[in-house]
Amino acid sequence: MSKSTTEPSRHDVVIIGAGFSGMLLIHRLRDELGYDVKVLERGEDVGGTWFWNRYPGARCDFESEFYSYSDEEIQQEWDWSERYAAQPEILDYINFVADRWDVRRSIEFDTTVTSAAFDEERDVWIVETDRDATFEARYLIAATGNLSVPSEPSFPGMETFTGPIHHTGRWPKGGVDFSGQRVAVIGTGSSGIQSIPLIAEQAAELTVFQRTATFTVPAANRPLTERERQVTKQNYPVLREAATHTRAGILGEQPIGSFADVDPVLARGELERRWRTTGLGVAATLNDTLVSEVANEFVSQFVRDKINQIVKDPATAKLLEPHDYPIGTKRLALDTGYYETFNRSNVSLVSIRETPIERFSRHGIVVDGHEHEFDAIVLATGFDAVTGALERIDITGRGGQSLTDAWSEGARSYLGLAVHGFPNLFTVTGPGSPAVLTNVLASIEHHVEWISDYLEHLRREGVSRTEATAEAQADWVARVAELASHTLYPKAASWYMGVNVPGKPRVFLAYLGGFGHYRTACSEVAASGYPGFAHAHSVRESAARETERVNA
Repeated sequence: MSKSTTEPSRHDVVIIGAGFSGMLLIHRLRDELGYDVKVLERGEDVGGTWFWNRYPGARCDFESEFYSYSDEEIQQEWDWSERYAAQPEILDYINFVADRWDVRRSIEFDTTVTSAAFDEERDVWIVETDRDATFEARYLIAATGNLSVPSEPSFPGMETFTGPIHHTGRWPKGGVDFSGQRVAVIGTGSSGIQSIPLIAEQAAELTVFQRTATFTVPAANRPLTERERQVTKQNYPVLREAATHTRAGILGEQPIGSFADVDPVLARGELERRWRTTGLGVAATLNDTLVSEVANEFVSQFVRDKINQIVKDPATAKLLEPHDYPIGTKRLALDTGYYETFNRSNVSLVSIRETPIERFSRHGIVVDGHEHEFDAIVLATGFDAVTGALERIDITGRGGQSLTDAWSEGARSYLGLAVHGFPNLFTVTGPGSPAVLTNVLASIEHHVEWISDYLEHLRREGVSRTEATAEAQADWVARVAELASHTLYPKAASWYMGVNVPGKPRVFLAYLGGFGHYRTACSEVAASGYPGFAHAHSVRESAARETERVNA
C-alpha cells in the first residue's frame, strides 16, 4: 500500500486493538495520566476477541466474576448471570464498560493497521492504515490479543464448494441457522467442542472431522445466585489480591498432593468430585500432573474412562480418546455436553488422522476416496495464537529490521513486554509472558499498570527512547525455555508451541513460573530502575542535563 499523503494525526500513544487491553489502556493513560491516546481497531466496535468470536457456544473458561476488570465501581454495579459467561454476556459487559469510560471517542473503528515503522531521527512510530490515514506517536502499544487471528486452513478445492463456509473466528454477526441442513465441522479444539453440541441440536445431520482427539472436561456451569454475587462483591479486594499470588491469577481448587504421596483411591474420588463440580479443577487435582508422566497418565486415563462411560458406541468412544499429548499441555477445554452429543442419531465422527481430507468438492468433502455431501461447512481450526496479529502487520524497528525477521526463529521478548530492536514498542500479554496460562484479565491489568508506570517514569526522566537490551531479552528467553524444559508441555503439538500454524517456528510462547512469580519479577525490574532497558534522552533534556553539569 502506498504511503498516505495526508497530514499525520499525532498523539503520545497509538494503541492497536480495542478489546479488554485497549480499553483499559485508554482509561489508564488518557483519563488517569493525561496522555493523548489513539486506538486503531479493525472491527466496527469494541470487544476484540469477544466481538469476533460469536460462534454458537462461545463461552469463557474462567469464572466470569473474575474474568472482569477490578475497577471497584464497575464490579459493584455489574451482575454476572452465570458461572462461566457466554459471549453475548461478555460483549454486553464490554460495552457497559466502554460506555462508562467513554472510550469510543479515542478509537478509530473499521481501521486496520497495515504497517508501523520507527523513525530513528525523531523517536516516533509512524503507523499506516488501510484507510489512507497516518498516525504518529512516541509510543506504540500492541493490544492485539492472543487469540484474535483465525488459523486459516487451505484444502484443495475449497473455492469449488457451493455452500457457505464459516470459520468460528469470523462468525456472521446475525448468526447462522443450520435447521434441516447437512453440516460438517472440521476441528475439535475449544471452538469446535463448544459449538458442536449446539450445531447438532439444529442440523439435520452433523459430521465432525477430527484429526486429534482433545481432552475436555465438563464446565459445571450454572446460574449464579444473588447471594453468591453479593458475597463476591463484598470480598472482591481480598479475593483479587489473593489471586495475584497464584500460578494462574485466579483462586481455584488446590492440588491434594503429588501422585506418589496420595492414595490412588482418594485421588480418583477427588477427580470424580471435580469432574462434577469444578471444570478446570480436574487437571489441578495432583500437583505434579504437568511434570510427572506417571501422574499425568493417571489423570489422563480418568478422562478416557469417562469418555467410555458417556459415549455409547465403543468405536466412537475409542476415536474420542486423547492419546497424543499429556493432559493439560494443550489448553484444557471446558464443554457442555460435548461427549453426550455423539450419542445423537444425527451426529457422526470421521477420523482424518490416518486418512486426511483430500479435497473439497462442489458438494462436500472427500476423505479416503469417499465424498461426504454437505450444505454448509464450519472451520473450527483455531488461531494463530499470541504472535499472529502482530506478524500480520509490517512492523519495522531500528535499522529497518522487520518484526517477522526478528522472530524468524521464534518469538523473543523481554518479560513479554518489549522486543529488542523495536524501541518504544510495548506488547500487552506478549510472547514470554504467562498470560495464556492465566486468567488473562488479571494479566492484562498487570501489563497495563506496568506499562503505564514505566511511561510515567520515562516522562519524568525526559527519556525519548527505550529499548529492551539484547542481553536482557536473551536471558528472559532462556529462562522461559528452561522452565518449559522441566515440564511435559513440549510433548504436545499445541498452539503454545505454534505447531497449529504451518511454517511457524516451534518455540514455547509462555512463561511457566506462574503469575505470582512473574509479577514479582516485573516489580523488581521497576524497583531497580528498569534494568534490561536502554534509555536515550531527548535533545532538550540532554541539553538541560549538560547545563546542570556545567553549572555544578
